[in-house]
Amino acid sequence: MHIEPPNTRLASIRDFAKHYLMIVLSILTALGLEAWIEHAHHAHAAEAASLHIRTELQANLADVRTSIKTNQGLVAPLRQLDDAVARDIRDGVPAATINQYIQAHKEDFRLSINWPTFASQSWDVAVANQSASWMDDAVLRRYSVAYADLRETSDWISHDGTLLIDAPAVERLRTRIALGATVDPLDFVNAARQMINTSAETQSHLQQLESHLVTALGKDAESGVHG
Repeated sequence: MHIEPPNTRLASIRDFAKHYLMIVLSILTALGLEAWIEHAHHAHAAEAASLHIRTELQANLADVRTSIKTNQGLVAPLRQLDDAVARDIRDGVPAATINQYIQAHKEDFRLSINWPTFASQSWDVAVANQSASWMDDAVLRRYSVAYADLRETSDWISHDGTLLIDAPAVERLRTRIALGATVDPLDFVNAARQMINTSAETQSHLQQLESHLVTALGKDAESGVHG
């Protein structure tokens, strides 16, 4: 900022006051202009970051919905196999007959889960360059909840999800079935239901995540991103 000194002698207090007021007004105008430019820059950065985040969240939402739909189909044969074997056990069907049914449908005795790949680069960049801090508080809170749930859901499938299955026992059953050996029908149903419960718990986490993503996106959850 550059301030010009007076070119003429100030003959009175009034002249001095006028000149002083002009200097003050010049300083305030310059500071105000600088603040406005900075605010405009922050607003533009926040708007651009929000657009990238919403685009990223929409892609995550689409992947989550695809996984939910796919998993419904993947677990269906296993559920049917479990229902049939459990019904035979209750009806007192001989274990040998049940084993024949299991052998005929052994390809259905498997856990298959479709899991989306979550993207968070846009959020990470917004946090790193502080553009997230210039967003509206309510919007920022919704984004934060959505990305926190993305991390929690990803952590669940990577760690806690495996705790629902006695993996060694399941693999022993799969080996016996693959080799045509007899298996205990109750052990078989127990293993099948562990896999079914794992799929159901996975679906529950994905559906919860879907809800949070929809909340974060609002009207854009079902339409194109508008910024």
